Amino acid sequence: MAATTQRIGFVGVGRMGANMARRLRDQGYAVTAVADAQRALAEALAAELDCQAPDSLAQVTAASDVVITVVTDDHAMRQIFGQDGDSLLTGAEGTIFVNCATITPQVHVDVQALAEAAGAHSLEACMASSITQARDGTLYLMCGGRAEVYRRVEPILESLSVTRRFIGPAGTAAQVKALVNMVMNVNTAGLAEGLGLGAALGLDLEMLQTVFSQTGANSRVLETDGEDMVARDHETYFSSAHAAKDSGIALSLAQDAGLDLPLAQASKAQYDRMVEIGKGELDKSGVAELTFPGRN
Repeated sequence: MAATTQRIGFVGVGRMGANMARRLRDQGYAVTAVADAQRALAEALAAELDCQAPDSLAQVTAASDVVITVVTDDHAMRQIFGQDGDSLLTGAEGTIFVNCATITPQVHVDVQALAEAAGAHSLEACMASSITQARDGTLYLMCGGRAEVYRRVEPILESLSVTRRFIGPAGTAAQVKALVNMVMNVNTAGLAEGLGLGAALGLDLEMLQTVFSQTGANSRVLETDGEDMVARDHETYFSSAHAAKDSGIALSLAQDAGLDLPLAQASKAQYDRMVEIGKGELDKSGVAELTFPGRN
């Protein structure tokens, strides 16, 4: 189907989901229905995009050829694809579900089986990107599931992303995403410690960041989070609570594989601490509040 006739619904329209919906509308797609656990979010976006904000998940499916889901965790994912009560699977024959949440890989495997039992299709499209990239259509997407399903929705994914990679069967893209976030979280916590120690030593932190950028201490995290750590600008693009959750997913995979990952465990402990002290909704750069002298 052409972009102008393929009907797209969204479940989960926080900042990521809402910006993806805006992007697809800008690209000429018919965004027909939006839903969220916080109904006010769905109603506001529906008014902006001139689409439905249905009362039920089944109505989202009925109004859509493709449903993109961006939910928070395993529990939310299992709820929207429930086998009892209101569910996206009701009347879902022929529907394609594109699931973008960072969740346990096995949940993606289970959702694919449930969707196929209902005559529908499921694809995981894990995002390694921020809110602004969702709006600009420059997401980095890692996809898993059946290759033929990926090909059917590739034009939509192309409108949302600058880079797409088909990883393999259901669950494999979620494994890769968990590892991406685990390494990112380790890097972020390490940068916070380096800059925090620099501050304690009285070093010029602008100079220190420049030296980091020119040596083996360089990282993508330095580019995105370094200045924010120094300035205490922790506007949320990827929350500390999400960092804790995602590192936990990776550590569960490590446990299943019989591996001990002490750095991942230590960085998760830092993000867990952010949640414990009520700062879990700060951006992951906020972990610097635990390491800079005089801040916590």
